Amino acid sequence: MDTPLLQPGLYIVATPIGNLGDVTRRAIEVLSGCVVIACEDTRVTGKLLYHLGLKRPMRRYDDHASDASREKLLGEMMTQPVALVSDAGTPLISDPGYRLVREARERGIAVTTIPGPSALIAALTLAGLPTDRFLFAGFLPGKDKARGDMLAELAAVPATLVFYDTGPRLVASLEAMVRLLPGREIAVARELTKLHEECRTGSAEELAAHYTAHPPRGEIVLLAGPPGAAEKPGEADIDAELLAAISELPASKAAALVAKKHGMDRKSLYARVMELKG
Repeated sequence: MDTPLLQPGLYIVATPIGNLGDVTRRAIEVLSGCVVIACEDTRVTGKLLYHLGLKRPMRRYDDHASDASREKLLGEMMTQPVALVSDAGTPLISDPGYRLVREARERGIAVTTIPGPSALIAALTLAGLPTDRFLFAGFLPGKDKARGDMLAELAAVPATLVFYDTGPRLVASLEAMVRLLPGREIAVARELTKLHEECRTGSAEELAAHYTAHPPRGEIVLLAGPPGAAEKPGEADIDAELLAAISELPASKAAALVAKKHGMDRKSLYARVMELKG
């Protein structure tokens, strides 16, 4: 393959999320034509370059990169083509790089995207959940309170929710969804594009039980279907939701969450929370 002549600038290159056969021809051409490749981990990107038969200088650029490192890359892309890749998938999607792109654009440096694999999109296509509206919220927090706060904040969003998660934290995330996203259809997508690709769907309770018995590894895409247009709940249903919510949240936030979900009066629900706690 002839090395293309690229104009100076920043080239955002998507790379495979698992199966190396998913790299695009255009991605190979751009990587072969760039003078330097900025990457999260030179060992990971080095394996991809070796697979492609390419040899290019690599420079580490991640969330901990210094201002000086970013400034050096910006200076280089003024006069020559520079590629930005992540360890897997599309750069900037829950990965470092937006500051580099923003500053390049502010300085009038040409920025070109070379689209390709994305775990977010791959999981949406597999899950069978509504895709006309979805909200990607990045990685779920590892700590229980922060995780609960995020799920509570997003519970009323009328769209499929998409999160990144990790194997060791998956069961805790599913158990939080049992309490804060009751009745929702959940999907767990893992090992995407690899030999043992899996997308398992069901209730949060069912999936928590399965992955407790079969602990998963690696990074995971966790999806929750949108809230349904359910029948108006009875008093017992509301009490059950309030009790589930106050197991994760302060009384005021629990009342606000349930009130927003069902279009009810928050003050009345707060009074009921205090009765239940009493």
